[in-house]
Amino acid sequence: MCIEERRQQMNLTDMTIEEMCTTTEKQSFDRKSAKIDATAIATPMIAFANADGGLLAVGIEDNGEITGIDDYTKNINEILRAGYDFCQPSIFIEKETIDCIDKNGNTNHILLIKIPQSADMHVNHRDDAFLRVGDKSKKLTFDERMELMYSKGMRFYEDEPVYRSTLDDIDMEFVAKYCEKIGYGKTPEEYIRQNKDYIVNVAGRQEMSGAAIMMFGKDPQRFFPRSRVRFIRYEGTEAKVGAEMNVIKDKMFGGRILDLVEQTIEYVRTQIKEHTYLGPDARFVTEPEYPEFAWKEIIVNAIAHRDYSIKGTDIQIKMFDDHITVESPGTLPGTVRLNNMREIHFSRNPKMAQLLHEYEYVREFGEGVDRMYREMEEAGLPEPEYKTVAFMVHATIKNKKYLVGSEATTPQVKPQDKTQVTPQDKILEFCKIPRSKNEIVAYMGYKDPRYFTKEYMKPLLKNGELVMTIPDKPNSKNQKYVTKK
Repeated sequence: MCIEERRQQMNLTDMTIEEMCTTTEKQSFDRKSAKIDATAIATPMIAFANADGGLLAVGIEDNGEITGIDDYTKNINEILRAGYDFCQPSIFIEKETIDCIDKNGNTNHILLIKIPQSADMHVNHRDDAFLRVGDKSKKLTFDERMELMYSKGMRFYEDEPVYRSTLDDIDMEFVAKYCEKIGYGKTPEEYIRQNKDYIVNVAGRQEMSGAAIMMFGKDPQRFFPRSRVRFIRYEGTEAKVGAEMNVIKDKMFGGRILDLVEQTIEYVRTQIKEHTYLGPDARFVTEPEYPEFAWKEIIVNAIAHRDYSIKGTDIQIKMFDDHITVESPGTLPGTVRLNNMREIHFSRNPKMAQLLHEYEYVREFGEGVDRMYREMEEAGLPEPEYKTVAFMVHATIKNKKYLVGSEATTPQVKPQDKTQVTPQDKILEFCKIPRSKNEIVAYMGYKDPRYFTKEYMKPLLKNGELVMTIPDKPNSKNQKYVTKK
């Protein structure tokens, strides 16, 4: 059996020896001389473990020459102990020795060391932390180390104290409502003081945690000015600038995390189109352009799991004719990666996520992404797309306009005579019989009557399309609304 045939039986890498010698060093691969000091090889080990894992090929010089490991037995033994001796906490490696022909034409060996991705942040014996970035092992600054710890869940930014915040910055009325919702029997102030580290002692003074401000603060944007959601609606399928700028709506939402979720969902709902067509049973079928769970999930995820330590940008929801993209500051949290996000679940802000769970916006811990994929598939739409761009997570869902010319047909029904049905149309149809405001709000599926009244009821009343049954007493408890004939 030749060397390459034996090589193909190994399982630490699919790379051939030639590829290991010629491939440019990259995010997941590096080569090192067998002469390297054990303390030095700890650096790429740490960098790989702190990032996405990687492979070290020992016995190959930087220029690709094979010098092997056979003449460096003592040093190789020290290299194999480096993960224990010079990495804190220890890094557990996989190793494999493979046959090769060195630069002198002699039979020799190469040592492969596989470093898995770690849930911990690792440092060397000097307390230096490194992260693999491209083909380099980057030494991290203090701020970068903190960010890495947040992303791995070793620390949560939501637990950090907010400078110059006090108990006076907490809306106790909202806390009282939350306590009632979760069945907490003590006072709102006791809840804040006694639960979940909402108050942090700093140099003899008490400051609120980030979670306390974002969940219960009177004015969260005073401390986190970019903790907002911006909705941008574009005309067409791509963003244009200058004279061709095609922005037709631009809305900003602020407030506590629950406000952000409720306001954003209620507004986006008004922008989701519905199509009505005649089904095979001669009955009209109404179908939204996106499954409701899918578009709500990418919004809730963006708000619940954004990296609030990144202060330079808002969450942005960009809606086009054929797709919606939600951009949220931060990388994927913890050990979640693009290839495992349907199975691996991690919350960057567990306290905020728990609050949203209590309000039924995070309904199924750990199952939302997988369900979103399934609902998009059942609707005959492309699966969601996730990518990371410059410390932002981009989540995209597409409608049937994206599939023009492909398999874009409504499952089991052939579209005919399509017409767009707006929320206003639904209200007017429902109110052909006099209805109370509560009946209308419940029928439309809204949770915030104030928002619903402002966005829909008042414009319809002003236009005269909807009228009061008791116009002389607009605030009457018996007031109802009916479509003008």
